[in-house]
Amino acid sequence: MLNIHREICGYCGACVSVCPEGALELIDAWLSVDESLCIACGICTKACPLGALEVTDEE
Repeated sequence: MLNIHREICGYCGACVSVCPEGALELIDAWLSVDESLCIACGICTKACPLGALEVTDEE
């Protein structure tokens, strides 16, 4: 599961462009994740310059 730490996120969109499943979307300066598409690969966490994304084992 992908957790977004909204208090850290700068809404730059770096994660959106690297997501292989297209699960991330910026909507009016708000990052949204489609959990039905997200495979928790962690690519977005590496692309985030602020460390605002975290993949966890939670369902």
